[in-house]
Amino acid sequence: MMKRNLILIGCMLIFNSLIAQELYTPTPENLEARRWFEQARFGMFIHWGASSVLGHGEWVMNSRNIRVEEYRRLLNFFNPIDFDAAVWVRTAKNAGMKYITFTSRHHDSFSNWDTQQSDWKITNTHFKRDVLKELAQECEKQEMKLSLYYSTLDWFRSDYPYETGRTGKGAGRTQPSDWESYFAFMKAQLTELLTQYGPIACIWLDGHWDQLDNDTDKEANSKIDWHYNELYALIHQLQPHCLIGNNHHLTPFPGEDIQIFEQDLPGENTIGLSGQTVSDRLPLETCATIGSAWGYNMTDRAHKSVKELIHLLVRAAAYNGNLLLNVGPMPNGEIQPEFVSRLEKIGAWMKKYGETIYGTQGGFIKPQEWGGITQKEGKYYIHILSRPQGDALLFNFPTNVREVTVFDTGQKLSWVRTKNGLTVIDLSDCPFQEYDTIIVAK
Repeated sequence: MMKRNLILIGCMLIFNSLIAQELYTPTPENLEARRWFEQARFGMFIHWGASSVLGHGEWVMNSRNIRVEEYRRLLNFFNPIDFDAAVWVRTAKNAGMKYITFTSRHHDSFSNWDTQQSDWKITNTHFKRDVLKELAQECEKQEMKLSLYYSTLDWFRSDYPYETGRTGKGAGRTQPSDWESYFAFMKAQLTELLTQYGPIACIWLDGHWDQLDNDTDKEANSKIDWHYNELYALIHQLQPHCLIGNNHHLTPFPGEDIQIFEQDLPGENTIGLSGQTVSDRLPLETCATIGSAWGYNMTDRAHKSVKELIHLLVRAAAYNGNLLLNVGPMPNGEIQPEFVSRLEKIGAWMKKYGETIYGTQGGFIKPQEWGGITQKEGKYYIHILSRPQGDALLFNFPTNVREVTVFDTGQKLSWVRTKNGLTVIDLSDCPFQEYDTIIVAK
């Protein structure tokens, strides 16, 4: 009987989820924004705030068990005198990125704009300036889309349900939490962000996982009701085109417009966060770091090479997804030079090969050990990231192939179609490149 009841409950939950999903009807503006997002393929993530002063990553408050009253002193030290929004946007643009996702507020609750809902904000530092306002203006000037990361969990405020959360335990909070107060605070802040800073391409939420016991049980229920229906309705009402993504590491909830994968490509799960089902209807995005940390970490030297980053971008596109590549600016407001140099080289590569990434769809097969495929307008861009054994590739193309050429030179490559319809491409005469050898089948 118990087993039968559990099955019945499971069926009801699935049914309710499907009904709720049908209740959300994206607006024409939202659907157009989704199409733009899928074509963009490459964006810049920016993790930055008062935590950068400590040079130990964006999780420093939690990892070092810094109490609220101690952490608040960073207001007196965070003074990013070298911040220049024009440089940030130009750096992203030169890298070939089409949008920026900026941390308006991270888990430490520090607000990077002149919010009226809290005094724990950048305009109360010695710097005093509203960096989000400057960034929004510069994005508009340089025709760069702006998205905003917003943390739904909080290590700083006492009204957040920290008692049931699994992080922020060392912040020294003793006052009982007040979920309704905290939810009202989030709604008020999101209203500010969506009414005072121009068009926002996406609201990128993060923190749901704090109210789960772990990241492995994809069927677990949150310990609090996040009121997502109300929160998502507010966002879509204020800016109908604005996309919603939630980094909860789960199958998308009703009302969400993109699916996010953290430090993993869609369908892969190398670090244990992304074992969720991959959506076949929503745009996909992988967020990843250049180094080991998201926020500035002065001792982080494990930086991905230009080759590794280009491979990550190519494989993301071959999975039909975007790459949101992170930088963590230093406390003075400058992006680390070792990040800038990598982005410049990626930008030079994108100027030459962007056609094979922008506006493409994922290939008819998933990425393989040798590389992956992107496609558009009757062309199949075959990205060879690792030279295959035997100098040959075999495909079952969904359409008839007339010719196969090297993207760089137009050189024709030999190929044959077998009796069972498979196409074998001979790569023995193909000149291989340092990062990615691209051949075109059409």
